[in-house]
Amino acid sequence: MRASIEASRHAACVRLGSGFAPRQKAPMRLDRKTQLSIAYAILTILLLLVMQSYFEGQVDSVKYSDFRQWVVEGRVAEVYVGADDISGKYYADGVGEGGLRTFSVSRMEDPELVELLQEHVPQFAGKREPWLTSLLSWILPAVFFVGIWMFMARRMSGGSGGLMSIGKSKAKVYMEKGTGITFDDVAGIDEAKEELEEIVEFLRTPERFQALGGKIPRGVLLVGAPGTGKTLLAKAVAGEAGVPFFSISGSQFVEMFVGVGAARVRDLFEQAKKHAPAIIFIDELDALGKARGVGSFGGHDEREQTLNQLL
Repeated sequence: MRASIEASRHAACVRLGSGFAPRQKAPMRLDRKTQLSIAYAILTILLLLVMQSYFEGQVDSVKYSDFRQWVVEGRVAEVYVGADDISGKYYADGVGEGGLRTFSVSRMEDPELVELLQEHVPQFAGKREPWLTSLLSWILPAVFFVGIWMFMARRMSGGSGGLMSIGKSKAKVYMEKGTGITFDDVAGIDEAKEELEEIVEFLRTPERFQALGGKIPRGVLLVGAPGTGKTLLAKAVAGEAGVPFFSISGSQFVEMFVGVGAARVRDLFEQAKKHAPAIIFIDELDALGKARGVGSFGGHDEREQTLNQLL
């Protein structure tokens, strides 16, 4: 088994396997302040509903035909006509007998209603909607739409699938001591190990080499047929170096949107700079590393733009 390694200007990378313990993303949760705000809003709405029910008291729902009959019989003491319903008070046990009870009936098209009320009801008037009902009629829809807007905003700005994060790198981050594979696990490619061991040593003690004027290579390109140990070598480098390790596939840079690939390259290297020194591994680099200017449209092909940014 043989894997050839040659220095390259770009960071070359291979796919990571199950031997790593990636840093898991915590599920998106609302902060305490937002949770309290939502709880207070719900409690306020419930309190308003309870208050409305308490002040209205017990209301008897009656049929419109019964209401007309009571009006004719003189059992209705007062009537308040609303836009959609009619309410008032009536004698439960007959004309002038028993306590007054509140009734409510759905309003129907009745051209004789006003004349009937003028003849048989001593007091009737138009009815205004209760202030609590009017308040809730616009508060509830407002709270609903604000909630939807907040949910959509969080979905668009958070997580790897969010719309706002489309230009963010999809690289997996493996922090120090999270690998479990070293050069002792690699056999049969001693020359390749020696080359990579020098890079690992430079990452461990860079001041030792810098004092002699040495500079670390910009990257290493692993070339070989499938199964020759490229991925295992990448795991071993990450395990030996003890520095943050960023892993991504070349195909993950390319999307249907123009400019996304280049933006993800920039974001990937910005993240690596924040955790410097760090290692970036890009698997399936040939997905991007095709001949430039061939088969593209005026130099604006997405793969070509991504490759230019990577270089």
